[in-house]
Order: sequence, then C-alpha cells, then structure tokens
Amino acid sequence: MAKYNKQQFYNLLLPTVLLVRKEGSKLFPSVRLAQSWLETGGDIHAWNNLGGIKVGSGKTNNYWHGQWANKATWEVESDVKENITAQFRAYASIYDYYKDQDMLLDLPRYERVRLATTPQQQATALRLCGYATDPQYDVQIVAIIRGDQLLKYDQEVEEHPLPPSNDESFRSVAIHVNGVQVAEGQLIDNRTWVPARVVSQALGLSVAWNGNMVFVEGHELPTLLKGDMGFVPIRELTALQPKAKLEWKQTNYSVEITL
Repeated sequence: MAKYNKQQFYNLLLPTVLLVRKEGSKLFPSVRLAQSWLETGGDIHAWNNLGGIKVGSGKTNNYWHGQWANKATWEVESDVKENITAQFRAYASIYDYYKDQDMLLDLPRYERVRLATTPQQQATALRLCGYATDPQYDVQIVAIIRGDQLLKYDQEVEEHPLPPSNDESFRSVAIHVNGVQVAEGQLIDNRTWVPARVVSQALGLSVAWNGNMVFVEGHELPTLLKGDMGFVPIRELTALQPKAKLEWKQTNYSVEITL
C-alpha cells in the first residue's frame, strides 16, 4: 500500500482522470477526484480499487479480469452502521479501475448520474442511485470539491478536448519511483509514454512546456499530446537523471525507477 497526501494523490490521478473524461466518461473530473479521495483517504492498495466496487456478478470485461481482494468495510442499513468484510474487484491499473467504474455507471440504475449537469447534482445522484450507503456521501464529495478547488479540472477538459485519433489503443503502465507510484504511463507501440510534468518532478528534473513540445533540463523530448497534456518516453526522460536506474517489469506492466 502507498500513502499519499492530497497534492500527491491528485497529481498521481489527474492525468488518468482527465484522459478517461476525454474518452467519454460521464463523471465530472472533480467528482471522480473527490470520490477517490473520500473512498481511500490517500491510501492506494495494489489492487487499485479506488471506489469500493465489489465483485458483484463476477462477470469479467476488458478492464476487470476476475481478480479480487477481501477487505473490511462498513455499510449503513436502516440507519445502523455495520462493519462487514466483502470481496472487492482488483485491477491491474488505476486506468482499468476508472474504465470499469464507467461500465458500472452505464447500468440503467445510474441514469441520474449520467444525466447530471453539475458536479453537485452528480454527487447527489451517486447517493440516490445507491452507489454508497453513507447518507452523507454526496455532502462529503461536494465538500472535498469545494475545499480542494477541484472544479477547475472540469473546465480544463471542456477547453482542451482529446483530439481525434485513428488508433491510440494502449495498455496502462504503473510508474514507480523509489517504490512509490507517481503516475500511470501508456504503452503504445512497445514504448512507454508518461505525463511529463509529474514524472519529471518526481525525478528532480526541471520541465518546461511550450504548448507543443516538452523540454526537460533544457533538452527537447519526443512529445505525445493528449489534449493539453504532454507525454514523453520514460526511457529518454530517465536518461536525463544520472542517479536513476530503470527496470521494466513485464509480469505486471510496471516501471520501477530507483534514485
């Protein structure tokens, strides 16, 4: 398990949250970030389930392959809080979790969530549709959104939509620095691309951006644009940090960097 403070948590999740929104997710980025914090408190376990999705019917899909973990939790039944143990879905990546969550929210029972026109309406819809049993679920989500000024990320997606692409299929890759996940990269054509700013900062490297290209320590790097975000190849980026050693782990699709 990795423990993050709020800023670290949002920095880790934001590129993936914005990406899935641009890919068509009905959840506002502000709601998704706030819900993820409310559900985890900044603790991200190896199973990457940030929203308490249970195994349920057990039907697998492109993003959940049948793995699960037992976890203690609590629910409110008839105004009484009960401690329980349940089986929760386990995911290979945060991206896979968010995509599976979107599939869950495509069910008819969550129509009000999909039709919500404001983050406040959507938070209330999540509670009313039965996503969680906590009667204060929506109030807490809205409080986090306001307290952490997350509404700006909703506007960012509207101003910088994802451009059309012929084939940008990829697999998510967890990026760890000194054992702590700092970002999620994308494996495209056997090359791992990572959000430039977040990973550069984790490696102690200066980063600049002119709207088209990323410059790290003054060096121009190959840049893949995703809306207003710049992604760069992890190997080229890591090569600019003399102290860094990079290891690719094929078994779980992750990159381990030690400094």
